[in-house]
Amino acid sequence: MNGTQVTMFVFSGLTDNEKILPFLFIFFSLVYVMAIIGNIGIIALVYNISRLHSPLYYFLSFLSLIDIFYASIITPKMIFDLLSSKKVISFNACALQFFFYAALGGSENFLLSTMSYDRYVAICHPLHYMSIMTKKKCLCLVSVAFSVGFFQSSVQTSCTFSLQFCGSNLIDHFYCDIPPLLKLSCSETFYCTMVTIYIVGIGTIIPFLTIIFSYIFILSSILRMTSSEVRKKAFSTCSSHLMCVSVFYVTVFFNYLRPPSSVFTSQDKVASIFYAVVTPMLNPLVYTLRNQEIKRSIGQIMCNPTSADGVSSVIRHRLGTYGK
Repeated sequence: MNGTQVTMFVFSGLTDNEKILPFLFIFFSLVYVMAIIGNIGIIALVYNISRLHSPLYYFLSFLSLIDIFYASIITPKMIFDLLSSKKVISFNACALQFFFYAALGGSENFLLSTMSYDRYVAICHPLHYMSIMTKKKCLCLVSVAFSVGFFQSSVQTSCTFSLQFCGSNLIDHFYCDIPPLLKLSCSETFYCTMVTIYIVGIGTIIPFLTIIFSYIFILSSILRMTSSEVRKKAFSTCSSHLMCVSVFYVTVFFNYLRPPSSVFTSQDKVASIFYAVVTPMLNPLVYTLRNQEIKRSIGQIMCNPTSADGVSSVIRHRLGTYGK
């Protein structure tokens, strides 16, 4: 093939309207700071408050850990580019950015389905909950979620970045993602397109169906409960998870599981912003506002700040007590 392989990519960025760039810089800086503080706060609460030492909040702490790294992969670079005249990224940095973006997104996908399974066991089999959701099983489920996410990302990254990019290097986006990258390739992209469709499709639909079937059984079990107070409490434990799942899957389906378009519109960028930038901030916010145990734990910390130990000692204590 005649041509020179691209070594640098240039992002088109969020907007060409320079008047709103300072506002966007401030807004997304606040969103990023809130995402980091919120998710670190969730992790600290889970490891510091004894009543949160249960599988549900163990999974939630890993969800927050994913969101911390997930937000940090794209958002700082995007914020920096808002005030930069040249929005460039090297070929290797682009591949690395996409690898971790896809790996953590896939891991979060499977972790959300794991959390739905946890709620199914807690509500449908409450007497056997602790014997089923043991420490070993929880660690295994988390390991599977991360393993599948990173495997899925490895396949997508190796396929996409083994293509030839010998023409334009302008990515019509604000981060490295497969659809705009495939449009720049001067190689045959049919195989990579099919890999993306199958990987994202199977990797999204299987966890999604797991969540759907889990909540069908959960709803059936809740409707059979005689006490309205018990039903309300059961719904309360699921509502925050359902809200996070809804936000995640609506944006995933819009971004990846729809007919391809030759034009990357502003609506696509808005959906990508919501998926990659805003969602990591929403997850801790949703659990803070909707989960009664989290709210009570925050109240306990605020009323008695001296009860909070250092993070390192908390983690050691949590790892030593979980599963007893």
